[in-house]
Amino acid sequence: MQLDTPRLLIREFTKNDWKSVHTYASDPYVTKHMIWGPNTEEETRSYIEQQIAKQTEAGRTDYEWAVQLKESNALIGGCSLYIKDTNAEIGYCFHPRYWGKGYASEASGALLRLAFGELGIHRVYATCRPANTASSRVLQRIGMKLEGHLREHLRCKGSYHDSYLFSILASEYTV
Repeated sequence: MQLDTPRLLIREFTKNDWKSVHTYASDPYVTKHMIWGPNTEEETRSYIEQQIAKQTEAGRTDYEWAVQLKESNALIGGCSLYIKDTNAEIGYCFHPRYWGKGYASEASGALLRLAFGELGIHRVYATCRPANTASSRVLQRIGMKLEGHLREHLRCKGSYHDSYLFSILASEYTV
């Protein structure tokens, strides 16, 4: 499966993508608000292998894609869609060189079009850490509403973390 936006190609990962992914997945600044990372080379290679294996699963519900610039073919990040019944969760992570340029909003908008259009999803949601204000702005920009503040619901990297929960319903979605 592949998605196109004006500036981005959102495509399945290939084995050769691991080095590009590792440039941001190994960066402590990038992974500060993530539940994973910073990755070792082996962790990034394993992640790519896992995603490639999922591509051929029957009844696939987990999608992780590479986000590539059409203009230069540079792999600049990744995005995901996890389907659970009539709900879906979206996520994204980008190389910091490409932050603040609207790529996360553009990629996430494509995920919403897929979820509500082709897949018939009823509700799409996403979480982010409260300190990740840029991610909160992305989610609001694509039409999601803040549903709540989940207090210390997540344990990772040796401590408990809060999350903001955002969502959008099919009835609220406009292209």
